[in-house]
Amino acid sequence: MHDLRPVGYVIGLLAAVLGATMAVPMAVDLAYDNGHWQAFLQSAIITIIIGAALAIACASGVGPRLTLQQSFLLATGVWVALPLFGALPFLFGATGARPVDAVFEAMSGLTTTGATVFVGLDDFPEGLLFWRSMLQWFGGVGIIVVAMVFLPELKVGGMQIFRSEGFDTGGKVLPRAAQIAAQIMAIYVALTLACGLAYASVGMTGFEAANHAMTTLATGGFSTSDASFGLFQGAPEYVSSVFMIIASLPFVRYIQLVAGSTRPLLRDPQVRGFGWTLAALVAVIWSYRVFVRGDGLEHAFREALFNVTSIITGTGYASVDYQLWGHFPIALFFFIGLIGGCAGSTCCSVKIFRYQLLIAAVEAQIRRIHSPNGVFTPHYNGQPVTEEVLSSVMAFLGLFVVTLGLVAVALGMTGLDFITSVSGAATAIANIGPGLGEIIGPAGNFAAINDVAKWILTVTMLLGRLELLVVLVLFLPRFWRI
Repeated sequence: MHDLRPVGYVIGLLAAVLGATMAVPMAVDLAYDNGHWQAFLQSAIITIIIGAALAIACASGVGPRLTLQQSFLLATGVWVALPLFGALPFLFGATGARPVDAVFEAMSGLTTTGATVFVGLDDFPEGLLFWRSMLQWFGGVGIIVVAMVFLPELKVGGMQIFRSEGFDTGGKVLPRAAQIAAQIMAIYVALTLACGLAYASVGMTGFEAANHAMTTLATGGFSTSDASFGLFQGAPEYVSSVFMIIASLPFVRYIQLVAGSTRPLLRDPQVRGFGWTLAALVAVIWSYRVFVRGDGLEHAFREALFNVTSIITGTGYASVDYQLWGHFPIALFFFIGLIGGCAGSTCCSVKIFRYQLLIAAVEAQIRRIHSPNGVFTPHYNGQPVTEEVLSSVMAFLGLFVVTLGLVAVALGMTGLDFITSVSGAATAIANIGPGLGEIIGPAGNFAAINDVAKWILTVTMLLGRLELLVVLVLFLPRFWRI
């Protein structure tokens, strides 16, 4: 029988902390005197009491190590429990949200997906807008810790290749995670403050700057308006693009950068690969806008840079409805969203390093075909790649494609059209935000889709954020017998 007390202790502790943070949006509502602060008080009391009770009840079982099963269950349990508590202010607040909508919004926030079911954000109480942004900000820093601590140890999706760079934990997850989280948090907070100041300097109000700074660094994409970033065209798009790129790079490199070492960041193959990919895609869209659509040079570059960066990083901001640009950009944007940023960042989707490993494996196989007697080993960052890593990457890529297809079929069975089903599945599993089509495209949202589809997408957002295998392995009876 597996001891679940360490898992319950951490989940309870995090839930209590989440409840305590509800005092911030409550203070925002009090400052704006809009009369909705009671929703956060009620939510905070419920969350703190339940979280503290769970932590106290499970405290006796906490030890220095987590088993493999406990680690997988903890990584998943946190992202199941916290959205449920995070949904309470939406239920008790001024949104009039039903449970399915509240949970969808909270899951979208904490997984930094950015898909929303709420309409009329311009008239929302300031506290609820701030809470949406806070959920994404928490989710952003949380997934960095998961990617740097848990996933390398659990050997999920090839993440074990970063084990040494993620401060090898040797199984001592709880104390080591706290140490890593402290370093990450300091950098995360500093970058968020810098982003907020930059937004304020180019015309955003203090409230707008604070909200968008949190959702930019989290590459989440929640905005304070139904128009998303359409209200902030011009200089804010450049500011946002810079900080979305910063958030898409490995945070372990920033820790090394603060320690005085710039070489790891500059020589990281992920960073170089992401940079070249982004530059190429922006150049393609810019050329299309200028030479095919006849757009102005700076205007085309700004919109191409912002929207391509937003989609490839999974942020999901939209400054314009890029579906109006023509069929070619629509098709390209679909695949851009399936790229993602670097491992160990706030980004989502497949991520650059897996494509790099796939290319290295294909190159090695081609060389074997050409020279059957030769020995060719794929390399990454100057080091040979083991079969274990390659198998893990291939398993992830295969499962990603299959899951995307199954979710698209499931959404289609609920009555959604083909474009909405396929793009909805892609945007949920890759945690992007907007889909394609008239309903969930960059000019729409997820409010109009049916409840069954919303539950399917909610589960899919969780699967995508935790790299699929972390969740799915829990349903294998053999896993619990190990």
